[in-house]
Amino acid sequence: MDKKLGVYFCSGCGIGSAISIPDLEDIAKESSQHVAVIRTCEVLCSPESRTTIADDLETGKVGSVVIAACSSRSHQQTFRFDPAATIERVALRERVAYVLTPGDECTQQAAEDYVRMGVLKAVKTERCVPVIAATVRSVLVVGGGIAGMKASLALAGVGYRVVLVEKEDRLGGWLASWRSKFATRPPYRDIVHNDTSCTIEEVENHERITVLRSATLLSIVGQPGAFEARVLVGDTERIETVGAIVQATGWQPYDAHRLSHLGYGNSRDVMTHVELELLLARSERLQRPSDNAIPRCVVFVPCAGSRDRDHVPYCSGVCCRTTLKQARMVRERCPDTVVTVLYRDIRTPGQFEALYESVQEDVGICLVKGSVSKVTETDHGLVVSMDDSLFGEHVEVEADLVVLAVGMVPRKGESILNLSYRKGRELPVNHDGFSDSHFLCFPYETQRTGIYVAGCAREPMDADACVEDAVGAALKAVQCIVGAEGGAAVHPRSGDVSLPEFVMHRCTQCKRCTEECPFGALDEDDKGTPKPNPNRCRRCGLCMGACPERVISFQDYSVDMIGTMIKAIEVPDETEERPRYLVLICENDIPAALDLAAEARMRLSPWVRFVPVRCVGSINLQWINDAIIQGFDGVMVIGCKSGEDYQCHFIKGSELCSERMSKVQETLTRLMLESERVVFREFALGDWASLPMWIEETVERINSLGPNPNKGF
Repeated sequence: MDKKLGVYFCSGCGIGSAISIPDLEDIAKESSQHVAVIRTCEVLCSPESRTTIADDLETGKVGSVVIAACSSRSHQQTFRFDPAATIERVALRERVAYVLTPGDECTQQAAEDYVRMGVLKAVKTERCVPVIAATVRSVLVVGGGIAGMKASLALAGVGYRVVLVEKEDRLGGWLASWRSKFATRPPYRDIVHNDTSCTIEEVENHERITVLRSATLLSIVGQPGAFEARVLVGDTERIETVGAIVQATGWQPYDAHRLSHLGYGNSRDVMTHVELELLLARSERLQRPSDNAIPRCVVFVPCAGSRDRDHVPYCSGVCCRTTLKQARMVRERCPDTVVTVLYRDIRTPGQFEALYESVQEDVGICLVKGSVSKVTETDHGLVVSMDDSLFGEHVEVEADLVVLAVGMVPRKGESILNLSYRKGRELPVNHDGFSDSHFLCFPYETQRTGIYVAGCAREPMDADACVEDAVGAALKAVQCIVGAEGGAAVHPRSGDVSLPEFVMHRCTQCKRCTEECPFGALDEDDKGTPKPNPNRCRRCGLCMGACPERVISFQDYSVDMIGTMIKAIEVPDETEERPRYLVLICENDIPAALDLAAEARMRLSPWVRFVPVRCVGSINLQWINDAIIQGFDGVMVIGCKSGEDYQCHFIKGSELCSERMSKVQETLTRLMLESERVVFREFALGDWASLPMWIEETVERINSLGPNPNKGF
């Protein structure tokens, strides 16, 4: 294919005064015979300059565009042209002009290297044609609690058909059994009537919502745009085809039987706050279970088992408010009953501080800060032992009824989705048992593309937060279906229509790609040959980095493309005393961190060259091997944070890269080089200020080893 490249330079924002643009024009012309047009503008982002580029595309002068100006994070809309045109950005401003010494020879060399890489990347980039598959505009919502119902209404409201599956014989979940709830508008100190029945009625009567009660999901197969769900309703099995799935299966109270030291299971008069809520909903009177007498003293214990590594290590965020609400309800129904709240902390964020203040105003409610150690039963009732945090004394409080506010945990011990994925029948979960996702950027996403989680199945939250959460997950489901209709990825490479291509005759069936894909995008046949599910793919390239035979590539991202870019960097020989370092960076957070450092005018070493990759997990070890042989003095690989609270946009990319870097030791040993020449480091976006300093320190440390002996060969 005869490509026509247009290379457009910007001399504004200090670029023209830092480097020689005419020399860069010559470099662009020499880099490839496909360069047809070269233009320089003082302000490339101006309407006039944009029109010039658009005209070159429309008239056929160029088919691909290289923008040598600012970072790709800037002016994204400005430099968006005909969808058929490929656009490559070269950040001369953030990687050169802002961070290197103006007019210096090393600065000019850096700019020339970046221009060469940009031009060659554009040459190697093939125009991607989306793979379009049949899709349906319907969504399966699993769980008929407040989150599931609100997600269903949101989806139906924008014209999508909804199939709502509920395992119970009624909708509403826990909330439908309760009489009251927190206020949703001022004054937040009030307890208001529970109006969940209105939501249930609206869902059941909506023409675009099919409600399946007493239903069980037998299996889910397929991919975004065309999931097929087998549902058992009573004794009847039915098949539903949907484009996306929202799981809103809610929560359950932590098993209080594991809190025997707090008396649960030992005394009938020790109950959970959920049991008290149901009791208050059934009767106007409060009676203790042991003898049906009205309790004279009720003791509430918030954080029962919560924020405890042996039980529930996190805060559920709702228990304190529930305790305060129930304390008010007990006092309203039993004015002569004394209520004591033995709390570690009271957490009532935002406007709910007014609820806390209303409880403090009641002389019949005593709040004592401390740590409850045990609850024992005596002949005269219950005794709660605690250490008073304010006075440092051991306190024993007598009670007729003890209420434990246990934490919220996701539903466990049951099959819910019954997925047909080779990596498991349910969604992957994190260390706390909630659905696992990138908690900062993609809270609704799961590791199964097209399946979204809302409400307390995602994290502990109150009913109002569940409503907001449900709408967010519903909109994500819509976005997924629309993306599937166009053959495009949804997140984090939104709109990307590229797909991995496999040279099957070279595949050795090693299964590394199928095993290491975090999203289940690859199944395999009996021999281990990969079988792609295109709409599950998130275009991360982890499979490309996993393949030892290099048989996987994308039309716009490949081992050959990045290898060619690396080879385009000029490596001075050892006599010039100008070392060269290759820095492979994750395209998600690290360029943003470098941009922030550039805006702060933090200086960078003129000897480093940054090459963005889709994810450090996509790095093929051949790139590092080639760089060392080419004479680079060192290679740095910088990715996102891994671990429990990972920030890797592709879940396992940094973790996999770290594992693969161990193999670099073998390569360096074979080449008779020091292992310190290749370094892997994880950075969070918030650590941007320390990134340039770490790069400089690494450069100095590797410099102390001396030049790479491969220089000049």
